Amino acid sequence: MTVWIDASSGASGDMLLGALVGAGVPVEVLQAAVDAIAPEPVALRVEQVTRNGFAATRCHVEIADSVEHRTWRDVRALLTAADLDPTVRDLAVRTFERLAVAEGAVHGHDPDEVHFHEVGALDAIADVVGACAGFAWLWSRQARSTERSVVVSPVAVGAGSVRGAHGTLPVPPPAVAELLRGVPSYAGPPGAPAMELCTPTGAALLTTLATGWGPQPAMTTDAIGVGAGGRDPEGHANVLRLLVSTGSTTGDSPTGDSPTTGTGPTGAPLLVETNIDDLDPRVWPAVIAALLEAGASDAWLTPILMKKGRPAHTLSVLVAADRAAAVRAEIFRQTSTIGLREQPLGKHALDREMVSVDVDGQPVAVKLARHDGVLVNAQPEYDDVARAAAALGRPVLDVLNDAVAASRTFLRQEP
Repeated sequence: MTVWIDASSGASGDMLLGALVGAGVPVEVLQAAVDAIAPEPVALRVEQVTRNGFAATRCHVEIADSVEHRTWRDVRALLTAADLDPTVRDLAVRTFERLAVAEGAVHGHDPDEVHFHEVGALDAIADVVGACAGFAWLWSRQARSTERSVVVSPVAVGAGSVRGAHGTLPVPPPAVAELLRGVPSYAGPPGAPAMELCTPTGAALLTTLATGWGPQPAMTTDAIGVGAGGRDPEGHANVLRLLVSTGSTTGDSPTGDSPTTGTGPTGAPLLVETNIDDLDPRVWPAVIAALLEAGASDAWLTPILMKKGRPAHTLSVLVAADRAAAVRAEIFRQTSTIGLREQPLGKHALDREMVSVDVDGQPVAVKLARHDGVLVNAQPEYDDVARAAAALGRPVLDVLNDAVAASRTFLRQEP
């Protein structure tokens, strides 16, 4: 399935809810997910409206007055305890985690203790959980397809200033700018009003859902949803469009250089990074081992020099989106960092298969890699080489050379 989100006029949680309903997601699906988590009554009401001549679906989130401000710790507890589909819960946790990390970065707070203010209010909880439930429902309609691509256009953020819990803020607000770090955004189309077009909730949802960024990919559109924002400024269609295809086309990578090759049902891999200058370097091998055990496909360190001349390391982790939550949790548990930055990546992975060769009676696994069906690489697995060397009482280098020589036979067998 391919979904293209046109955020060229802005994005918010309620706009995504309206677009999902317009694309065919039953509002009852969204309401059931909201009911499962909301600690106070929340109702979703749908109406058809126009925005600068566009027919659109407006999803109202109706709540009683509430003054309670919740931290990310509080919201996480609600999500953990709620009776939600695992896919919905994972998406919602990742979305709020992004918000917490972004808010913590711009205000200098521990993400766990960030008070979301507007973002933690009941309507935003409903926006996030409802939108995640909507996408999970779309994906569930395509059980026969394992490929899920969500491509997002450059995001219009607006201009001017906005009033928030921290006073008057420039547009884009600091949290939105942080959330959209590394992805394409701009002030808005010609004639766009000087106002906030992308909210923190909208930015967090887009960056959580996206497997790629760019213009509409080649796709056969089966459903279209147009979600309306609350305001209707003159000369600007305050809408977000959702185009849904049951095809398997994947979108452009964030850099626009190459298509994104998915890593499974959840689409493109993620690069998660953090700079750390206060961790005993002796624990790094254990940290990397723990991240690989948690599901990371790769993890590595890069020596850097930080401000005030402090030596440090950048921890980089490559992980499939469906394992990202576990890897994030392990980074926070194993290291001293209090914030992460993250971006989706384009990736081209060769088809692989495992075979075995014999070295003095010891089996050694060999990974074969093919490009367009042609065998281009054959490499022994080092752990097997080391085990065989220990069993044989031979130097690792000698066993490795023998395993490499045996692996070459597969290349010679190719036509």
